[in-house]
Amino acid sequence: MSELPFLGRARSFQDRIAFHSSEGTYRYRDLLERSAGIAADLLRETDDLNEARVAVLVTPGCEYTAAQWAIWRAGGIKVPICLSATEAEWEYALVDSQVSAVIADATNAPRIASLCEKLRLRLLRLDDIGNVDFDSLPEIDPSRRAMILYTSGTTSKPKGVVTTHANIQVQIESLVQAWEWSHEDRIPSFLPLHHIHGIINITACALWSGAMIEAYPRFDTDAILERVRSDAWTLFMAVPTIYVKLIQVLGAASSDDRAAITEGFRKMRLMVSGSAALPATVHEQWTALTGQRLLERYGMTEIGMAISNPYRGERRPGAVGLPLPRMEVRLKSENGQLITSEDEAGEIQVRGPGVFSEYWNRPQATADAFENGWFRTGDMAVRERGYYRILGRQSVDIIKSGGYKLGALEIESVLLEHPLITEVAVIGLPDDTWGEAVTAVAVLKSESTLELSHLRDWCRERLSPYKIPQSLRIVSALPRNAMGKVTKPAVRALFE
Repeated sequence: MSELPFLGRARSFQDRIAFHSSEGTYRYRDLLERSAGIAADLLRETDDLNEARVAVLVTPGCEYTAAQWAIWRAGGIKVPICLSATEAEWEYALVDSQVSAVIADATNAPRIASLCEKLRLRLLRLDDIGNVDFDSLPEIDPSRRAMILYTSGTTSKPKGVVTTHANIQVQIESLVQAWEWSHEDRIPSFLPLHHIHGIINITACALWSGAMIEAYPRFDTDAILERVRSDAWTLFMAVPTIYVKLIQVLGAASSDDRAAITEGFRKMRLMVSGSAALPATVHEQWTALTGQRLLERYGMTEIGMAISNPYRGERRPGAVGLPLPRMEVRLKSENGQLITSEDEAGEIQVRGPGVFSEYWNRPQATADAFENGWFRTGDMAVRERGYYRILGRQSVDIIKSGGYKLGALEIESVLLEHPLITEVAVIGLPDDTWGEAVTAVAVLKSESTLELSHLRDWCRERLSPYKIPQSLRIVSALPRNAMGKVTKPAVRALFE
């Protein structure tokens, strides 16, 4: 049995720079040595983790990837958790996935220490792990489970999406082939690393290719644009919200600054937009401003990337393109008929070796998600002149905002804890900046008042930043269903 393929790839690039940041420069050999040391520390009481779950709460950069590789090299399953989540959200993921240990850096370890103590979990602080001696690490078959990523669904709580090492390898190789990655590429990483966009599309593809990653803990407009001005990168990947903000910043810049920065963008070989629909107007504005035609693609946590506009060929505004290598895509009508003609809407269904294996501990949800081996995405699309165009979710319970896929029911359950709210419905409304803006429509206790600013302040202690409502409408009466409950379709009708 041979080692996991990414390790052999890294050894072939060991003298190249893997990560560059304000904290220093790290080569592929550093990444291999550091991950081996962390893996040895994980294996102090066993010779194989045997798919034990290990959570990661680490700032993006070399240490994050070293922790990820260490878990895999030790035979464990990685559970990335959101740096900006609340303690309640952390606890849900840790308990649901039955995590046995948490790896955290010096910044984040104190934030999760009390929760680890409460749940009796081992907490490994990266700053306490030195050059641990090890005799050997276990051999890991690619069929083993590698990662659990949490994604919001139509239930009130997120589901854990399980992918194997083989699934992940196919997802990487598909994108490397389609987007022509090479060891000469350089890319910034500022997207969250509990999300497939940052984990697979940027970090994993770059490291598979021998490219260099410049890591940032978050999107820092000034720092990013300064590096763009200096021609630091060959690739750039972001969510639509970031492109909207960059257009606004460049529009307000002096003519000299605008010219220098847009020239930096113009020189890049590829710029990608994803994780939410890119408005055609934003696509066209970006092209007019920088000369770059953004490449839009379509994917999900469960499938990786399935559809993409071509690297060489037409990148059509408003469309997500064609199936990627090794991915099969079809459309099914509401009555279950396979759609073969163009301009007819249907649900996107996907099949291929990159598709996830299961929802963690949810066999019925897993069974319901597949139809004869085809994953039912719940997204509606049409084919137009050969390209797929996304129409939206079958369910109004999913909101795509700022690159995140949010469960409306989860947000509703938190808002209902507010002492003044008796009923609430949360929907996503079209928004040029966010893609969809989280919108709450609430019925209050009689003779009560509630301002949006107050609700946002209240939510900050209970919800991650991207789940806080962007707008609030207070109504005295709402349309009800037969059970007397407010329905989201009825709420949406109020805005149409």
